[in-house]
Amino acid sequence: MASLSQNQLDQFETEGYVVAKALLDFDEDLLPVVDEYADVLDAMADDLFAAGEITSTYADLPFGERLTRIYVEAGRQTAQYLDISLPQKAIQAGTPFWAGSAVFWLLRNEKLLDAAESFIGPEIYSNPVQHVRIKPPEQMVAEMVPNDLIKATRWHQDVGVVRPEADDTEMLTVWLPLTASREEHGCIKLIPGSHRDQLLAHCPVSTGGYEIPTRLFAEDETIPIPMDAGDVLFMSRLTCHGSLANTSGQIRWSFDLRYSPTGQPTGRSEFPGFVARSRSNPETELRDPDAWHDMWRDARDRLAVVDDPTYNRWTESNPACA
Repeated sequence: MASLSQNQLDQFETEGYVVAKALLDFDEDLLPVVDEYADVLDAMADDLFAAGEITSTYADLPFGERLTRIYVEAGRQTAQYLDISLPQKAIQAGTPFWAGSAVFWLLRNEKLLDAAESFIGPEIYSNPVQHVRIKPPEQMVAEMVPNDLIKATRWHQDVGVVRPEADDTEMLTVWLPLTASREEHGCIKLIPGSHRDQLLAHCPVSTGGYEIPTRLFAEDETIPIPMDAGDVLFMSRLTCHGSLANTSGQIRWSFDLRYSPTGQPTGRSEFPGFVARSRSNPETELRDPDAWHDMWRDARDRLAVVDDPTYNRWTESNPACA
């Protein structure tokens, strides 16, 4: 059992976050995902090369350098090929996503679920508010439109990017790096204790997306959270956080996952979640990675033929955004 200690649970209660050092083993828990993503990058490169958007697939380069070269040459957001969720809008029949078996088993990793059980109990739902972020050195993509999947992540609270129906959901953020995530790599930054405050306004920004205006919180109390591959950060849904810019020469690769008690609203009902653990009804657990992939494919097919759902509750006319 990878249950957390009482000291760790006390820190989470007091500060809204805790890091479990070396909770995961790289070779056992993370390497299968790394290997799977080599194939994902192959497929992405082949698609872009066939479309004439890149002049080479750069197959001879290491993963991080290859991905960066493709980002730069394509000159547009191609991170969606790698993401484990659909975008919030403009979904089309061919919108790429990744829901592979190695990622599925990471979501069902017993060490993660044991730790999550320490926070939210034994009936655990894999909440579909999730992403993979593989961020290249930011100076290499400086001319590209800001995007949280490839550049610094704006200030936000995780409950602020879902519908109000999930405001009381005990949503747990589980953030884990697959590469070094130190300050120069663009590690997480957060405000300890900010989870004790209310949900803050998330205002639209001119380049797209939303962020909490810095005047609404104590930005001077920001701390960085440097981590290594295998460490896992657990955060409250109300903890105010973002990430630094990647000023290093390497990619920064992370997964941010969400778990919540089964039966509580996810805030994005159009996206598919699943029962990851049930102590009372283990037969309800999803154990088939192909079925998980098909759930995302079916969601994409449905959303491609309807108007974009709305998840964000604030507009430019909100007094806090004026």
